[in-house]
Amino acid sequence: MEDDALRDIFAGLGPVTIKKMFGGQGIWHEGITVGVVVDGIVRLRGDAISGPEFEAAGGRRWSYSGKERPVNMPYWTIPDCAIDDADELAVWTRKAYESALRAKKK
Repeated sequence: MEDDALRDIFAGLGPVTIKKMFGGQGIWHEGITVGVVVDGIVRLRGDAISGPEFEAAGGRRWSYSGKERPVNMPYWTIPDCAIDDADELAVWTRKAYESALRAKKK
């Protein structure tokens, strides 16, 4: 995904750094990972607090097939309600940042 498009998605959060990661891209804000792009899909950081909110809003958790069972990653798709609404998108990118802050404290 184009870096400018990613910066637009995270504009409500503030400046982000974008780097190649996992065969896709990682998105950092203030030195912590708030999102990733995998297979062309933007995914926002979630946790035990925000994950249920992402799911309730229609976000889908990133998982892949491990050797013995599916592996759930702490990233969620952007809920449809936020795709064309900059204010709503800012709410979800802030949730991603808050989740990343909680993970960093652990």
